[in-house]
Amino acid sequence: MNHETYDNAYISGILQSVKSIAVVGASANDVRPSYFVMKYMLDKGYRVVPVNPGQAGKEILGQLTYARLGDIPEPVDMVDIFRASDAVPAIVEETLSLNPLPKAIWMQLTVRHDEAAAQAEAAGLKVVMNRCPKIEYARLSGEIGWNGVNSGMISSRKPVMRSGFQSYGLRVKPGDSGNS
Repeated sequence: MNHETYDNAYISGILQSVKSIAVVGASANDVRPSYFVMKYMLDKGYRVVPVNPGQAGKEILGQLTYARLGDIPEPVDMVDIFRASDAVPAIVEETLSLNPLPKAIWMQLTVRHDEAAAQAEAAGLKVVMNRCPKIEYARLSGEIGWNGVNSGMISSRKPVMRSGFQSYGLRVKPGDSGNS
């Protein structure tokens, strides 16, 4: 797969199919990107499981933190990697040892490892590299446009109030031929 660009439908398909996300490299520091990505995804209704050996047994955003993926007692649908690119092969290897396998591995902005991605794809997982699920969700739902950013998405849909925040939900359906 070409990991330079992704179709909107591919990204949306992943975000619509997953319900639980393990965040490897989760931080308890509220100014770290992993913290506000966790908060955003929790606010959107995802179950988020922080993974950080230094925080194991403690809570981040009310979620119990685990030392490693294999310690999580229930299956997760996606592994979101907030670690340096050189840490990715070991995380992918651990992910591939989970039973059942997650549906996707997502590598955050600036994180990329083509060999590990190929290994995950060969095992049947979808892979996204150098992207942020928070940014992609906001872009595909039109929410990022509220800040004046051109999301490339045009819609006349009205937002729906959900537990204290507005949301359009994801607009691109997995079968659509969305743009890159």
